[in-house]
Amino acid sequence: MSMFAIFGVSGSAISSQAQRLNVVASNLANADAVAGPDGQSYKARQVLFETVPMGGPGDSGVKVKNITEDQTPGRRVHNPGHPSADAEGYVTHSNVNPVEEMVNMMSASRSYQNNVEVMNTAKSLLLKTLQMGQ
Repeated sequence: MSMFAIFGVSGSAISSQAQRLNVVASNLANADAVAGPDGQSYKARQVLFETVPMGGPGDSGVKVKNITEDQTPGRRVHNPGHPSADAEGYVTHSNVNPVEEMVNMMSASRSYQNNVEVMNTAKSLLLKTLQMGQ
């Protein structure tokens, strides 16, 4: 793997982690959402990654393979006076667990930061290599 391939690998990881952060933000924004008029509540989404070949032999990167919805049923609360209550008086909330999403956000943020550091280190090494020839 050449030194320049590191930028491709880290760049693809940064892009994937940014997408993961967007999904986490969407989940957190809908953590307290209730079912709409169609009776369906917001479902938490999760990002699935996959390794992909990038260019030359031995080079690889990462990309978002799929964004899936968690099919766990949402929390049901008995509140007959709520406008979104069903015929039995229950309101269905989203299945987002804010604590899990905060952990997921910290993990994605840390991965993003680590890949930025990899790129900065590779840049520094390349600059020092160029300076050796002077």
